[in-house]
Amino acid sequence: MAGIEARAGLNPKSLLNAVHNSAVFSRRVRVLAGQLANAVPGPGRVLDVGSGDGSIAAALMRLRPDLGVEGVDVMLRPKTQIPVTKYDGVTLPFEDQSFDFATIVDVLHHTTDPAAVLTEAARVARQGIVLKDHLLEGFLAGPTLRFMDWVGNRGHDVVLPYNYLSRDSWQKAFQRAGVTPVSSEETLRLYPAPFSWLFDRKLHFVALLTRR
Repeated sequence: MAGIEARAGLNPKSLLNAVHNSAVFSRRVRVLAGQLANAVPGPGRVLDVGSGDGSIAAALMRLRPDLGVEGVDVMLRPKTQIPVTKYDGVTLPFEDQSFDFATIVDVLHHTTDPAAVLTEAARVARQGIVLKDHLLEGFLAGPTLRFMDWVGNRGHDVVLPYNYLSRDSWQKAFQRAGVTPVSSEETLRLYPAPFSWLFDRKLHFVALLTRR
């Protein structure tokens, strides 16, 4: 812990980021990149919506060199591992069907209208959307997800509305956005035991969505 404090310079946000990076971030990037690599069904150009620093997208391209990924985000990080375009959170600054796929990883629960973001992603992605997000299902799911969200994002000043959806609410959002899931995985193994017993469960999913 002393080493982490030294690297963070005792700044509270830097300390939070250092703890998260040390305990969670590297494994999360590796696992999610693998899940995305399995879920994207073909080669092509990919738009990562809410790409952050591009770590997951860069890891995805290492696993899938047939994919070219660029990012878009409402807040640009000082350093990114992929090209990232800023957008207003409403309209993606790209023409219709200008990408083969879109990926959206742990982004929609930071928005007030997940269906609207999905609609925009479906507009620019010809073949499909790979979505990773949370399920508000099970014992103390809400408090558990809020804790994970706070630890992972507070240090980056990310907006935290904690807008988690139940399985039924996701289906309604998909219907509004005009997309349908064609495959889904809920056993992601983001955390090692014993932490997985609390933080994995069925709180996460990766789904491939196509336009209806």
